Amino acid sequence: MSVSTSLGLALGFALDRAFGDPRRWHPVAGFGSAALALERVSYRDARVAGVAHEVIAVGSVLALGRVVGRGGWPVVALATWTVLGGTSLSRTGRRMADALEAGDIVAARALLPSLCGRDPEYLDADGLARAALESIAENTSDATVAPLFWGAVAGVPGLLGYRAVNTLDAMIGYRNARYLRFGWAAARVDDLANLVPARLTGALTVVLAPLLGGSAVGALAAWRRDAGAHPSPNAGVAEASAAGAIGIRLGGPTRYEHGTELRPVLGSGRAPEVRDLRRAVLLSELVQLGAVLVAVAGAGVLSPGGRRR
Repeated sequence: MSVSTSLGLALGFALDRAFGDPRRWHPVAGFGSAALALERVSYRDARVAGVAHEVIAVGSVLALGRVVGRGGWPVVALATWTVLGGTSLSRTGRRMADALEAGDIVAARALLPSLCGRDPEYLDADGLARAALESIAENTSDATVAPLFWGAVAGVPGLLGYRAVNTLDAMIGYRNARYLRFGWAAARVDDLANLVPARLTGALTVVLAPLLGGSAVGALAAWRRDAGAHPSPNAGVAEASAAGAIGIRLGGPTRYEHGTELRPVLGSGRAPEVRDLRRAVLLSELVQLGAVLVAVAGAGVLSPGGRRR
């Protein structure tokens, strides 16, 4: 089973590299629709309702994963391809860089919502580059490192379960009037699910930074000094280590649809520029490749089927 898991993870990663996200009938979109339908029934302005919503939605996916996971490496490969989003992330980052380098601010602003939830209308070229760069750094962990980690740990249930947790957090894990209590469980479970993967992302960033002319020392220093100031216990690790690796400074005033937030400064370099975005995409791809190598190597140790009985 450990060989099957390793083979499936490697093939699924290769499928994502070759094809990106499935363009039609994406299972993650189907889960989102099902979760929204469940929310219409389960919603109450209370934490207990949110806990029940999380248990039903994620528990159903875990049960499905246990059933279909008996299909061996082909199912692991398809599940891995389904839950990974690293290639689409990189492609969008490059398209953003192309638009900004061509001076096409309108096109760049149109692309930003596919990366993050900030209001692009108030951002200039460097502001768009910073927003895209921060999103790429954070989502390198969410889109690739974390699902591969959980796939190595728990096979198909780990892959599908992680994506369900992460998707629910993106849907309801907000501190606004509707979701402050109902979305509490989704946000906390997502934080827990990403604790180890985010730090694996940071470690890979430190190790691989020199391959793009970046600084391993700077990445580690920014992680240790600045990550804890970020409101997310996990995003701060990925963003701070990336900032230190590239030699830039992230954070500061950040405008969302609900208003402006003052984010902590991550890194001690200069303000990011358009040219830094391509380096961030390359760093993301190196970290993703490192993550699949770690996952494939570790599946035999971590996968339940790989343990000696």
